[in-house]
Amino acid sequence: MMRQPSEMAIAHPGVDLSAGIDPILSRMDANAQALLRQVYSYVHAPLNDLQARSGEPIWSRIKALVETVMLLGLDQEAVAVIFLLPLLRAKPQSAAGMRLALGDSLVALTEGVLRMGEIGGLTKKAIANTTLSSPEAQLESLRKMLLAMVQDIRVVLIKLADHLQDLRVAVKSNLPQLMVAHAELARDIFAPLANRLGVWHIKWELEDMSLRVLAPQSYQKIARYLDEKRQDREQYIVRVINQLKTEIFAAGITAEVTGRPKHIASIHRKMQNKAIDFKSLYDVRAVRVIVRDVKDCYAVLGIVHSLWSPLPKEFDDYIAKPKPNNYRSLHTALIGPENKSIEVQIRTDEMHHHSELGVAAHWKYKEGGRQDRGYQEKISWLRQVLEWKDEVKDTSEFADQFRSGLFDESVYVLTPQGQVIDLPKGSTPIDFAYHVHSELGHRCRGAKVDGLMVPLNTQLVNAQQVEILTAKQGHPSRDWLNVQLGFLKSASARTKVRQWFNRQNVEMDLAQGRTILDKELQRHGQTKTNLEQLAVTMGCDHLNDLLMALARGEINQKTLRDTLVGVEARAPESAVPRTLIRKPNATTGGILIVGVDKLLTATAKCCRPAPPEPIIGFVTRGRGVTVHRAQCSSISRLDPDRLITAQWGDASTKTFPIEIVVDAVDRTGLLRDIGEVLTRERINVTATRSISSDLSARMRFTVEVRHLDQLQAVMSHIREVNGVIDVCRR
Repeated sequence: MMRQPSEMAIAHPGVDLSAGIDPILSRMDANAQALLRQVYSYVHAPLNDLQARSGEPIWSRIKALVETVMLLGLDQEAVAVIFLLPLLRAKPQSAAGMRLALGDSLVALTEGVLRMGEIGGLTKKAIANTTLSSPEAQLESLRKMLLAMVQDIRVVLIKLADHLQDLRVAVKSNLPQLMVAHAELARDIFAPLANRLGVWHIKWELEDMSLRVLAPQSYQKIARYLDEKRQDREQYIVRVINQLKTEIFAAGITAEVTGRPKHIASIHRKMQNKAIDFKSLYDVRAVRVIVRDVKDCYAVLGIVHSLWSPLPKEFDDYIAKPKPNNYRSLHTALIGPENKSIEVQIRTDEMHHHSELGVAAHWKYKEGGRQDRGYQEKISWLRQVLEWKDEVKDTSEFADQFRSGLFDESVYVLTPQGQVIDLPKGSTPIDFAYHVHSELGHRCRGAKVDGLMVPLNTQLVNAQQVEILTAKQGHPSRDWLNVQLGFLKSASARTKVRQWFNRQNVEMDLAQGRTILDKELQRHGQTKTNLEQLAVTMGCDHLNDLLMALARGEINQKTLRDTLVGVEARAPESAVPRTLIRKPNATTGGILIVGVDKLLTATAKCCRPAPPEPIIGFVTRGRGVTVHRAQCSSISRLDPDRLITAQWGDASTKTFPIEIVVDAVDRTGLLRDIGEVLTRERINVTATRSISSDLSARMRFTVEVRHLDQLQAVMSHIREVNGVIDVCRR
């Protein structure tokens, strides 16, 4: 990972740092003053020998950053970090002495800000190497990783102020290369973070300055349209707010009235997204009114429309008809004072809370893209923490609130090319390898984390760089599936390992079955036999089913030999009457064959019939009568002259094999839960087979039932198992 450029060790005789600290101290309480005097005493001499990396005088930078940090309402520790940043950035080796003198807390905060500064190099790599995902997806992962890396929300806020100052100085100094680098980082990383955290004034300045650097013509064009400075627009909004407050309070309505002029970058984004020109924008100046209940919303609307002229077709009632994300509010555009357009939004407290922190939160629909519900909830919680910071007196309590549950389900690590990979918490290098590519996971033999060899069951942490070492030809180890050994955390990686072994088993079974079949065909001189027809004759749907049944012993070699040579005498064609008189005593195993006494019967494996569904018999050569369902698809391929009438006899004590297929979302304990259902229903299982794919699983069970009603009942109970999608009879 890239390190921030160090401060230049350049002496500046005559610089008096004390001239800048007294005004800062005068605005703080006694405890804060004591801490800052201690920090100032420690850094005074070393800072005299430094110049800020941006080229500005070191004390000028410190004062500017302190102003921004205090504007954010942060505490004395955050202010103290501003003094320590340039020193620790220039001299990382000073961290040990700094801890002894000032304590772990301040140094940890400062180091956290410096680590966030390394994001610049990662951003360029993320955009340049997008083989795994789109550039925007990579940037989104970087933003998430930044928040997951820090242990204190103040780190993020200080870094936002730090980068804002970098961008200000680069623009002021007119350094093109530095301006573009800082502007791109602000646009891609820091402005979106400020937006999500609700740090509006930093977000607006970052976005406007980025647009000014990266799209100067668009910026200047919109600035000319506005034809007034931001300060003038803010003063206009203040006058509108005061006038509106007076009228609302005169009507006896309790309300909070706020407003803001739309910044240039926001205007540019809206013009692009909606493909409209500047003249079609009516919310360049906007006021928001928050009231107690819905009836007050409409009362305020009447007051607004009585004050100023509403614009035709620019009224939206999202209270009566909410947006799909349940956003509710009244929007109206008017010609306000001085004949300037203004937008007014009116909503209740509950509506406002939902729009800021709920599923309709402002930053989500502004940024667009794929919605991650869990991430959205964490951002909403973070914003609530920031709103509470003024009420929390103890700094450690505030930090604990931030650490209590932030991004604890995921870990964000890097490929050697700088791409960010999002994995479940506790993931290992093998999880990482399978996330990148299945083949990389299969051939994984070792791993380096941040350049050092580590065991394959090492749990990864945020911002580590992972490199996988592979064999030219390799395969996974069965040990990887052992939960106690801790090689795999993610369900997707575990599924891919199981799939690999399942494929090997299938291929081995097919090869073994082919060997058995070829041997018998050669022994009996029938190498030209139609194998697909042979498979159907033996009750299998396809040749591969026959081969696997032979390999697994489901069809023994004696049955195969009997089928090939016809051990028992063939029944003559005339001896198989199509319609004969029923003989009730001619039953075998609960199946009544019309006109044939005591003939061997067996249920067909292709359709596995069970009472009471209609059935039909097929006279085989040497194996008696195979009983099929009347609607079995195999019937059309059989010799019609060998079909005979059959029906169920006394089957009350006999069970029939039925194959059911279960489709489900793969999870630990799924097979156990289904097995418990079968045991509870007293269903005997004679065979099982499971195939997993990604996060899904397909399981086949051969069960013995006495009646179809019993089968329907057990299938109904299996559908109730957690994760089961569908159950059907094969």
